[in-house]
Amino acid sequence: MTRSVLVSLFLAVLLLAACAASLVAGPAGLLIGSGTALDPQAADLILFELRAPRTLLAIAAGGVLGLGGAVLQGLLRNPLADPGLLGISGAGALGGVGALYFGLAGMAPLAMPVAGLGGAALAMLVLMGLAGRRPPPATLILAGLAVSALVGALTWLALSLAPSPFAVAEALTWIMGTLDAATRQDVWLVAPFALVSVLLLLPLGRGLDALALGDDTAETLGMRPALVRLLAIVGVAVGTGAVGAVVGALAFVGLVVPHALRPLVGARPGALLLPSMIGGAFLVLVADIVLRVGFDGTRLQLGVLTSLLGAPVFLWLVMRARIHGGGA
Repeated sequence: MTRSVLVSLFLAVLLLAACAASLVAGPAGLLIGSGTALDPQAADLILFELRAPRTLLAIAAGGVLGLGGAVLQGLLRNPLADPGLLGISGAGALGGVGALYFGLAGMAPLAMPVAGLGGAALAMLVLMGLAGRRPPPATLILAGLAVSALVGALTWLALSLAPSPFAVAEALTWIMGTLDAATRQDVWLVAPFALVSVLLLLPLGRGLDALALGDDTAETLGMRPALVRLLAIVGVAVGTGAVGAVVGALAFVGLVVPHALRPLVGARPGALLLPSMIGGAFLVLVADIVLRVGFDGTRLQLGVLTSLLGAPVFLWLVMRARIHGGGA
């Protein structure tokens, strides 16, 4: 049994424990045991209408972002690659804002995730076009910053032209990344796209391992580099676009999780995919539990907490690159 499988099994156990905690504990108190003061009907309502959708959505969002980060880092051969850092998650959120702004979200339930994944796919294509086929780290980061700046400007433009202050406040809360209003409909909206993303990305392990040796070597091993890149781009865009359109921007999840797991499973891109998916789900779910139990009554949003966790990691990577003479 490989280290990747062992780490994945360990993370799966932690994720199951976090799921149990997320379903049982919350601002309304415990739903089982002597600690609950709720009647059975109220407990069932809280469990199935509030906590279960929130738990499932956290798992889907974290899993997609963790897996997407690991794929991008392997595809671009750059440990700084991340759907949020490169503007892809923000583009998904922009698509959702557009669907809200033009009233499409109220006309069709799938409008937000479709607009989100469309925005994410467009951002990914623009990024790849700006950076080139084999981008050096500096070029990739500059291209990502350019995409992020453009996406941010368009998002703020849409907010500036919003019809009412209430719409602006609602959109801002959602853009920061939140699961406060998670519903079963949100789960059904994200789940198909998350499943497609996972089915496209998880089998790319061997292809990413081969691409790490160079395109020519990958072709001699029977891989098709262009097809691997296409599937990776589509898979990341589908997953992060849908998550960004429904949950908002959860920054740095795709950056932090692969880095945290790389010392445990090794630097081979393919070995990081499954652990990063489970680890991302665990990270987002635990962060949401901390918000619900530890910061109940505050307006701290989930995306803010993930940014507070991820920003120091990013700074550490920058300092390490500087110490090693510019290498990432």
